[in-house]
Amino acid sequence: MTPAMGRNAVIVHAELSPGAQPDETDVLVQAGAVAQALEDLGYRAVTVPFGLDLKHLASKLCEIEPRIVINLVEGLDGDGRLIHLACSILDHLGFPYTGAGTEAMFLTSNKVLAKEWMKRAGIPTPEWIVQGGAPGAGLPLPGEYIVKALWEEASVGIDGNSVQEAASLPELRKKLRLRAEDLGKPCFAERFIDGREFNVSVIGGPSGPEVLPPAEIRFSFPDGRRRLVDYRAKWDENSLEYRCTQRSFQFGAGDRDLLAELGKKALACWKAFGLRGYARVDFRVDEGGRPWVLEINANPCLSPDSGFVAASAMAGLSYPATIARIIADTLEGGAR
Repeated sequence: MTPAMGRNAVIVHAELSPGAQPDETDVLVQAGAVAQALEDLGYRAVTVPFGLDLKHLASKLCEIEPRIVINLVEGLDGDGRLIHLACSILDHLGFPYTGAGTEAMFLTSNKVLAKEWMKRAGIPTPEWIVQGGAPGAGLPLPGEYIVKALWEEASVGIDGNSVQEAASLPELRKKLRLRAEDLGKPCFAERFIDGREFNVSVIGGPSGPEVLPPAEIRFSFPDGRRRLVDYRAKWDENSLEYRCTQRSFQFGAGDRDLLAELGKKALACWKAFGLRGYARVDFRVDEGGRPWVLEINANPCLSPDSGFVAASAMAGLSYPATIARIIADTLEGGAR
């Protein structure tokens, strides 16, 4: 199909360093798949690496004059704190782009800000404490806490040592500090929910956001280790962690009410953060059946084997149709 006038589409992703890790290089897989889908949809697709030379980037984009920009930027210069900069620059240049806007991207990428926002909106999220900050009300101690990087996505920094037991607040603060020093990144500690894990994806549509079929991460560790999706589980296909954390869309009738509740809470997150295009909300469900929102991914991975794309396929959407829905929610404004 020959692209019509005004059908230029740009895919932007972070520039990769020579030593880029699997969570970073995966964006090349995403860009390739998106480019093919765009060509199938009649666009002329151009991929532009996004770096800190903003004048060069702006000049390149203005030269192409894209009708739409597919934003795959997950950080800049290896720093997740800069994820929102791509949105800010695209806003400044006036080019429409897929996924969350600048404000929503900043709020969701800073995990503690996101949790504060969820708390204000009445969305349940596990209690937490951040380095140097006061603990939230009702911080349960003694207890188990998972220490996470404040800004990083894709399970960066999560491993078998991430879950820490603490009997007191001083002990928890010390373990948080030591873990942050070990990772070399700002961190926070969140109450660990030792339960089931779910991913609920949402996609924009002409009548508003649509909840896609929920997925559960089924843990099958043979040695009784903590049930969590760490870095190896996501990125090392030869690891035990990868093999023992499998996605499933199969549920019994007994989960019907729980799945409906997860969908409602995912939509509440969409509304509270002003999301658009597509998103994924990660949950843990405790032994009492209560769901807790862990994170909101405002621009989830678009690799063909990703959770969001798998959920779209379960809803009957092909890969090009999924990309078309995301673009339409940007260009047409979508019902919010």
